[in-house]
Amino acid sequence: FTSVLKEHQQMRIKVSLGIEDDPQGAGYNVNQSKIAVGSGGMWGKGFLNGTQTKLKYVPEQHTDFIFCTIGEEEGFVGSTTVLVLFVILILRILALAERQPTVFGRVYAYCVASYLIFHIAINIGMVIGLCPVIGIPLPFFSYGGSSLWGFTFLLFILLRIDASRRERSF
Repeated sequence: FTSVLKEHQQMRIKVSLGIEDDPQGAGYNVNQSKIAVGSGGMWGKGFLNGTQTKLKYVPEQHTDFIFCTIGEEEGFVGSTTVLVLFVILILRILALAERQPTVFGRVYAYCVASYLIFHIAINIGMVIGLCPVIGIPLPFFSYGGSSLWGFTFLLFILLRIDASRRERSF
């Protein structure tokens, strides 16, 4: 642990496990994001009306901590809606995987689904304090061109593989 990880990485893991308490340093983002999600309540404060996010108490809220912005501005209902839409997308990808005639198409679709599940679980876990902060973007929400392009290409390739399934059946 001490010989492999750098000091700031060790501190993030220690703070997330509760071994050390650093509310002004490594634990600041997570504490502020928990406050933001909790202050949203059931219905949220409204679009662009979040105090924690609007006043920039949560650093990197447009990238790594975008889910706390959703939680504060749209509340429990908005956060649940986002999660339900992600579940629908993943179930649709799994349905596409099951109808692939080739092994490659099926494995690729399962890999896309697992990649999305991993990113969603880690990002939301970071925001609510269940996982250490490692900088995983929330698919299709986090600001940044490379993650958006990457997720889009994954889905486009999957759709092309599925379209070629229909071409072979004729």
